Amino acid sequence: MATHSERMKVFKMSDDKRVSVTIDNGVADVRLVRAEKMNALDDKMFEAIIAAGEKLKSERSVRAVVLSGEGRAFCAGLDTSRFGQMADGSARSGAIDRLIKRRSGPANMPQYAVWVWRELPMPVIAAVHGTAFGGGFQLMLSADMRYIAPDTKLSIMEAKWGLVPDMCGMQLMRHIVRDDIARELTYTARVFSGEDALRYGFATRLAADPHAQAMATAREIANKSPNAVRAAKRLFTAATAAGEAEMLMAESVEQEKLIGSPNQKESIMANLQKRAPNFAD
Repeated sequence: MATHSERMKVFKMSDDKRVSVTIDNGVADVRLVRAEKMNALDDKMFEAIIAAGEKLKSERSVRAVVLSGEGRAFCAGLDTSRFGQMADGSARSGAIDRLIKRRSGPANMPQYAVWVWRELPMPVIAAVHGTAFGGGFQLMLSADMRYIAPDTKLSIMEAKWGLVPDMCGMQLMRHIVRDDIARELTYTARVFSGEDALRYGFATRLAADPHAQAMATAREIANKSPNAVRAAKRLFTAATAAGEAEMLMAESVEQEKLIGSPNQKESIMANLQKRAPNFAD
């Protein structure tokens, strides 16, 4: 039996500690730790978020991820210093280059800081409190589930600054909420609450302590067969773009791979013997 210290891993994702990752008992606790700036997004933060996601892709022991922000906010959005550079034109050429250049697959660097969490093979739960504005709101959308404090302030805020959501927001919103709701909130840049987010469909559930609730769910997921959970996530991801015939075949292919596999057998035996399962990574 592994000791607690053997089970736990701690990663530092950047020299200035923008993101921390702690892995314990199959759950990765990922935190944005630029608390003095309400976890605002600048290039260093983008890079640290991407590094954390890419590191977790290869961690076979991780079965669920919780993504949160330390301090007063989940993420307040783009660092306001960037807006000043946009206004005086000093950032235009560099910004345009960053927007057009693809960082990974179809995504540029800011988009990939969001999309990398969609690419993770294991479920991701966002624990959201304080504020989630603009880019922070879009980062929240990357998660499989979103646990939000009732008094959280959220906004698709880009229109306030003369911009559009361009960190995967348009791609993700259309699969989460009704089209007219997404349009109204995008066009107005209105600030809304966590309670509103639940009513609109952005929140999976409300929680007084989103991080604690998200960790509890992550531990529950970590106690299920990792092969089955990863297969389910692949199917959910594929379902956003695939047609009926393709999805029905995808379900059959995933199930065929699972039936009789070691972790599927362990699921059966643990249930029959009324004991905790012991899954292989």
